[in-house]
Amino acid sequence: MKRSWHLVLASALVAGAVTPVVAVGSAVAADGDITSAVLANRDVVLTGDAVVRVPRGTHTYTGVISGEGALRVSGTGTLVLARDSTFTLPRSRQHQRVRIPGGNHPYVVVDGPDEPAVTVDAGATLQYGTGGTTGLIGSFPYNTPGYQQNQDNIRVDGTLRLSLTRLFNLGIISGSGLVTQPRNMWGTLQICGTNPFSGVFDNGTGVNFASTTCAADLPGARSVVNRGSWIIDTPLYHTVVERQNFYSHEYGNDVNVHSRPGSKVILTGVYSWSDSGDGAAPSLSDPGLNWRPVAHNLNKRGTNIEGADVQWGDGTTHRIFMPGTAQTVYINLHARRQRSRLTFDYNGPVTLGAPIGGGMYHDTLGAPGAGDVVIAGTSGNDVTFAAAQYYDGSTTIDRKATLRLGSGTAGGDGSLHTGGALDKVIDNGSLVIRNTGTPTTLPAVTGTGSVTQNGAAATTVTSAAHTGVTTVAKGSLIVSGTSLRTSSAVALTGSSAVLDLSKARDTTLRRLRVVTGAKILLPRNSPELTLGSRTATVSGKGLAIGGMRFSVSRAGVHTVLTALPSTKTAHPSSAASGPAPSPARTGRAATPLGASTGTMADTGNNVGALWGVTGLAGVVLAGVAAVFVFVRVRSRPRTSPRHAR
Repeated sequence: MKRSWHLVLASALVAGAVTPVVAVGSAVAADGDITSAVLANRDVVLTGDAVVRVPRGTHTYTGVISGEGALRVSGTGTLVLARDSTFTLPRSRQHQRVRIPGGNHPYVVVDGPDEPAVTVDAGATLQYGTGGTTGLIGSFPYNTPGYQQNQDNIRVDGTLRLSLTRLFNLGIISGSGLVTQPRNMWGTLQICGTNPFSGVFDNGTGVNFASTTCAADLPGARSVVNRGSWIIDTPLYHTVVERQNFYSHEYGNDVNVHSRPGSKVILTGVYSWSDSGDGAAPSLSDPGLNWRPVAHNLNKRGTNIEGADVQWGDGTTHRIFMPGTAQTVYINLHARRQRSRLTFDYNGPVTLGAPIGGGMYHDTLGAPGAGDVVIAGTSGNDVTFAAAQYYDGSTTIDRKATLRLGSGTAGGDGSLHTGGALDKVIDNGSLVIRNTGTPTTLPAVTGTGSVTQNGAAATTVTSAAHTGVTTVAKGSLIVSGTSLRTSSAVALTGSSAVLDLSKARDTTLRRLRVVTGAKILLPRNSPELTLGSRTATVSGKGLAIGGMRFSVSRAGVHTVLTALPSTKTAHPSSAASGPAPSPARTGRAATPLGASTGTMADTGNNVGALWGVTGLAGVVLAGVAAVFVFVRVRSRPRTSPRHAR
């Protein structure tokens, strides 16, 4: 039967709307809808963009997709790839550039990424692998060092499941879906470059974020569910920033950080437990659960800093990266190529409730930490250590920053490690000790900052060379084997404050301020107190010096000076009882060093702000008196007027 040309043309148009499939040996060349070929396990050679519409259920594809084009996976089912596929975008659509700068320390840079070669639509699931080494889509033409950069970028709006046991790369990742790895799947996803992915990573076993040969960034990813080890590294002289919140779903997961010399890793999120929501939407029903142990240690999580320079926070938040206690988190500082360094950089108060140690994984206190801690000088940065720290290293408090040892509440006492070769405090900001029950001893303290004792439990200082103000607001500050002679001033601001100088190397203070009831303890056998350049030997039952009055008593090995209400004028004879202080060893009698103000007296050997104000007031009063006398004289009747009008 003869067909009309109209019918022939219509048939051709219909054929053009259906996927053309041309047999090539055992493979088919195709574009458009290749669902039937894939479900039939046929090898496919792409000749353009193709789609697989996966029906419900799980469908394992044992064929290979090659050729040129892009692949879209849609539908409601799961497509499992058992073998590697090697197709690429057509050459006309390839424009990304992969550079390898760095000379002897090469690293990979991806410029102008190509459009995705693979897209997983919302509702669909694509699975790479069946638990072995094959099943990945990729092309690797770049000869990149340390890993193979994938040319086939991927967009995930649905779910991408990674069931591979090898080191692999997905190219540049975009989309808003879920990238997930099964638990105990000993393969490693290597993330490199800037990835505009806004979804969630669910790490079942291991992920490398950046490396010695590539930097990485996930500027928009919602979060990371960590059920294994999330490992961060850097190339030389690079800063890698990870902004995501981390969530732990079960026991046995950590964030491990490495870095090269001159490099840094900045973590700005929070590493929290998640007791609700699935991998795509983790959440915590009660933030307090980060701080309380739960059954089977399910909320235990940790970080191992492996000779890295790590910073928590970027100065724009005050949510600490590791919220919890020794029962819920662990933090280890190790020395590898270099000692570790941990910087706290927040713009408000944060509390570290766990010790920083150096053991292996959960055994935090198995060895002292091998690293240093810095409290960055960001305005408002106020860090509380509410646990006994166990790192052998320096603690630096930058200008404008505050470090508090102890939360000021029961069970929240804190301390720094002492006895290590590298233990010291470089205090250029504020160090505040406020333990309620556990006495503590400070390592050597230097710097230009202040030291404040403000807790019921005593603090002992064995090496003090700081030049800022030393304040005792509450409890006892014990000076043992050292002195406070470098401190610009000492202030006893609370009626329960005790400054114990009975074991000090000397009892020299540059300046002193006290309130009524505050006490100074001196040795019983040789009770001397030096204020500025003047030294007084204490005897009798009272002492008056610099506008301050003290009662004098003896208790055990101590001579106790208790501050009394101060007088308005300073004079040695103003003591409540007892003789004036004995002459100093220099032969000079103790003389007033400053005037008192209210119930707090301040004394020193230099003219401070208070004394400047007092001196100025005297000058003003003298001037007023002179004017008054002049006016009186002018107002008297004159006996011989100088001239008549």
